[in-house]
Amino acid sequence: MDERTVAAALAAGKYSLLYKQHPEASKYGVLEIDGLELRNGMRVRKIIEKPKSGAESALVNVGIYVFDRTIFDEIDERTDMTDVLNGFVERGGVLRAYEAKGVWLDVVYPWDILSVNDVALRLRTAGRTLAGRVEGAVTIRGDVEIGEGSVIRANSYIVGPVVIGRNCEIGPNVCIFPATNIGNNVRIEAFTLVRNSVIMDDVSIGAGCSIKDSIIDKGCSIGDRFSTQSGQGDVKINGEHRSVEAGAMLGECCVVGDNVVAKPCTILGNNVKVGDMKVVSGVIPDNSLVW
Repeated sequence: MDERTVAAALAAGKYSLLYKQHPEASKYGVLEIDGLELRNGMRVRKIIEKPKSGAESALVNVGIYVFDRTIFDEIDERTDMTDVLNGFVERGGVLRAYEAKGVWLDVVYPWDILSVNDVALRLRTAGRTLAGRVEGAVTIRGDVEIGEGSVIRANSYIVGPVVIGRNCEIGPNVCIFPATNIGNNVRIEAFTLVRNSVIMDDVSIGAGCSIKDSIIDKGCSIGDRFSTQSGQGDVKINGEHRSVEAGAMLGECCVVGDNVVAKPCTILGNNVKVGDMKVVSGVIPDNSLVW
């Protein structure tokens, strides 16, 4: 976030916040501005949380505030900051808003991790760091970081930006394509392809898998020939319908058998077990058994 914007808010007085214009404002708190541009920032009339309509490309609260100590008197026993600030404004208080000039990314839904990961990897300036062991006939292109203790087996192909954590075993004959972030203690077996995905710690992925635009949380165990289909889908989560373009999103400690196909935008909760030769789709709750 732009330090000059924060400094201006600090200098302006008691109560300030930062905003950005966002194309999916219905996920956030949207600012109503009264049109009066103060010498220091714009005056906020109200904050509307997750408006149902009429909020396309609106000004959203990014959740960065500047207060003085009197905010504790305003909060009292309330736990919702939006309620606190709306009450303050209703009583005649002045809440100023400043545009955040830098990059702002937020994770509200599981699929947001993919866009944040993509931007974060492309902003990295570490270049190529190969702290692990790379066997012969491995091709590495672009910015790739390989952690200590990791082994990249023969004939694998990696195109950055890619980050591979510590103590991983990749390959042989594995292809990893841009915007992929692999955690620590991950094993990926032969002839698997991974593209634009986040794979967290302690994951095991079998041979011949195709994982695209997907998120695999820590501790998952995936059998051979697992395939995630990437595309547009409608996801209902927390009572809301969202049109999403993604592959699969697996929660913690899922176990997936051999020859499983995940339809676009499939979400598996934590500790879900999926048997061999299954096609999964939609949102599957925690601790489910698909057999």
